[in-house]
Amino acid sequence: MDRNKSRRRFLKNLVLAPIIPALSFSVPELTERQEEYSHKFKLSLNVYSFNTLLREGKIDLFDLLHFCARYNFDAIDPTGYYFPGYPAPPSSAYIYAFKREAFLLGLDISGTGIRNDFANPDPRSRQADIELIRQWVEVAEKLGTPNLRVFAGNNPHEGYSRDQVFEWMANDLRTCCAIGKDHGVIIAIQNHNDFLKTAADVERLFEMVDSEWLGLNLDIGSYQQHDPYEEIEKNISHAITWQIKENVWVDGRETPTDFKKLFKIIQTAGYRGYLPIETLGAGDPYQKVPLLLQDVKSAMKTVD
Repeated sequence: MDRNKSRRRFLKNLVLAPIIPALSFSVPELTERQEEYSHKFKLSLNVYSFNTLLREGKIDLFDLLHFCARYNFDAIDPTGYYFPGYPAPPSSAYIYAFKREAFLLGLDISGTGIRNDFANPDPRSRQADIELIRQWVEVAEKLGTPNLRVFAGNNPHEGYSRDQVFEWMANDLRTCCAIGKDHGVIIAIQNHNDFLKTAADVERLFEMVDSEWLGLNLDIGSYQQHDPYEEIEKNISHAITWQIKENVWVDGRETPTDFKKLFKIIQTAGYRGYLPIETLGAGDPYQKVPLLLQDVKSAMKTVD
């Protein structure tokens, strides 16, 4: 089901629902929406752009809040790896201090994410990852962020077919989506050129999971087998957040992203939400991120 249409019908049901006593109120099912809206772009920073500096302890997440404020980002996307004590959840005190600082700086927290591997044939390992996701769904809820990014996984799963992996992966993700639903947090699976390599892989998994609480963290740099722009168009109806990168893969080569083409695709799809940008590779992120941001904003002006 188209994500945008589903959300619109859900909102319409809320507006048109008759007034009933509070004790008999029940949450309506997420169903198809009818209204159409124009696109809306909100820029966020995926803090993985500063991975090395964060890992070395030269900066922290609070430093990046001020970086985002300086460059007028709409939001920040702080990956879980950079919170104190990961993979254990950070303290509530840390979470609320970060949330408060973001609010005072005019920043939303557009998402967070963890590491997991649902391609692992060991059910105990996958169960441990489900528990990790449960813990970080609760972190996301405290942060007030609408989604938690997770991976499919890259275990070689020797002795098991891809069909078998799809089956247990879908089951595990359904469990995670049920957890997310209980906390109001969408599970955002990332196409990361791991087990999910193509748009067809992504579509298959979404059909198998069949949950309104599963969304796609659409990573434009990880479609490496086919035309990346065509792959994006095939999956964009599932996108709830992104990783907008400097480069995509065209004919087996890393190629500068055609941002005008990309944002025209996103505009045509009517996507409304956050567009986290992320820089990779060598170089100073304090120089690279502003340059990427400038390129992105210039391209956005061509489709407004």
